[in-house]
Amino acid sequence: MPPLILAIDTAFTRCTAAIFDPAGAGRLLAAAEPEIGKGHAERLTGVIAEVLDAAGARYGDLTRIVVATGPGSFTGIRVGVAAARGLALALDVPAVGVSTLAALAHGAVFRNESRAADEGEEEGATASPILAVLDARRGEVYAGLFAADGGPLASPAALAPAALQAFLADAGAWPGPLRLVGSGAPIAASHLAGGQAILLDDRDRIDPEALARLGAAGAAETPPRPVYLRSADAKPSSLPSLRRDATESFP
Repeated sequence: MPPLILAIDTAFTRCTAAIFDPAGAGRLLAAAEPEIGKGHAERLTGVIAEVLDAAGARYGDLTRIVVATGPGSFTGIRVGVAAARGLALALDVPAVGVSTLAALAHGAVFRNESRAADEGEEEGATASPILAVLDARRGEVYAGLFAADGGPLASPAALAPAALQAFLADAGAWPGPLRLVGSGAPIAASHLAGGQAILLDDRDRIDPEALARLGAAGAAETPPRPVYLRSADAKPSSLPSLRRDATESFP
């Protein structure tokens, strides 16, 4: 069995695991992404076992763990990152974190490469920047801007939809053709009228192959950490606790 990569995504409502063979052009050997809503901690180990079995692989065949680090569900992100770091430690292999916004953008790149010659596609659409946007609730979106090839053009941010034009203008990408992906894409489209915004996908689904390919190319210098662009929606109680102070579980 060749060296393999395990990709994990628990940032949203899916519990995704995939086995990727990076040799040559690279290919996805197996993937599962059940829509579970919540409960990633209880399901993830079983989903990983399922894709390993489908790929005819064992844990010992893994040479890298890739995980989606957010932004996304606070609890889901921590489950995935903790699992990736634990597996990497147990198997003595590197773990690599990939931003959900970058994974969404690269998913659009891969899809467009396969359909670039389709009739009806607007001229220059595949050469325009990609705005990955997630509905962050509370009147905000998480946004990341990427070049046509998926390279980052601006640091991701949590901002009000009305601030998107300024966010794009600061990066030199507005006004002009723009491709939108992610659950916040319809929100962004409504605030970017007149700038040739093309809505490609309004889901928060991360393509497991895009995630694996990004992780295969990424540096594994430090353990992955959750990416939070704002504080958690659920706030801790201000009442004194009878427990000892909690410690950060991701040093």
